Amino acid sequence: MALLIDPPTWPAHGTLWSHLVSDSSLDELHAFAERLGLGRRAFDLDHYDVPADRHADCVAAGAHEVSGRELIVRLRASGLRVPARERGAAKAAALGARWDTLLPGVPGAREVGADLVRRWHEPHRAYHGPSHLVHVLDSLAVLEGRSPGVPTPGEPAPSGTSLRAQLALWFHDAVHEGVAGDDEEASAALAVASLGPLVTGPTTTPGPGADPAAGSTHLTADDVAEVARLVRLTASHDPSPGDTAGALVCDADLAILGAMPDRYARYVRQVRAEYAHVPDDLFRTGRAAVLEQLLALPDLFRTPLGRERWAARAEENLRTELAGLLGAPGAV
Repeated sequence: MALLIDPPTWPAHGTLWSHLVSDSSLDELHAFAERLGLGRRAFDLDHYDVPADRHADCVAAGAHEVSGRELIVRLRASGLRVPARERGAAKAAALGARWDTLLPGVPGAREVGADLVRRWHEPHRAYHGPSHLVHVLDSLAVLEGRSPGVPTPGEPAPSGTSLRAQLALWFHDAVHEGVAGDDEEASAALAVASLGPLVTGPTTTPGPGADPAAGSTHLTADDVAEVARLVRLTASHDPSPGDTAGALVCDADLAILGAMPDRYARYVRQVRAEYAHVPDDLFRTGRAAVLEQLLALPDLFRTPLGRERWAARAEENLRTELAGLLGAPGAV
């Protein structure tokens, strides 16, 4: 493990700035920054922005000074790098705007969204962070035949299965402590606690400050219960035949498995970074069990489009990773 810092060459706000990163662990990075008094506001998805007058303090405290190029190369190799093309969509403001299209006019909905955005930006997340949320929401849009990204102005708010599936994906990793099963149950409980007070019945009048042109929607107790069920389903990714909403949510959550090999390799590095505290042998054993469980499913993807787009590449990615784990020294 190493803390790395590049020279202060990036101009902004009347000074020059460096980037401070870890090549293995966000926990290590945050602990180092806290010791130096660098506030969390200086953290930007995968690095801290350090003003020129604090550069020497970082080096004196143990950060290794490297070139900007080496810093990027080692950050990419760690799996912690958030690529430029993903940064904008993963920002809190962009995610907040996306949430606001789900429940327009529902009193209290914006506060729920703000809490979710905060949770998705928790500093310990490497893979299960805002970029993952963007990816699953965009994957769901593809499966539903919609355009990925923030809906265009004037587009009707989602309803029915689409609304329930989108809400489930917003909540599905809202609690992430790295404990399989417990995290999904806690996330489902959070969905009930957060969405329950928003249940309004069949109609809702836009609240103060809401844009009347944006329309309104409503949320029922059945919607909340279904969202919680869908969140719990992401623990097994094994929806029953005919479970349309479950198939959509599970396929969107697993879409990363069907990514191109370089993107899949980054996903694997990010997952390892989230479990940096786990010894290699234990991680290999646990990760291999997860891969074997996925490969044992009757069908990895349950929607026709999901199977068409992602199934073949996902199986190849999973089997390649599993072979590497089982072939590693000390693997069982």
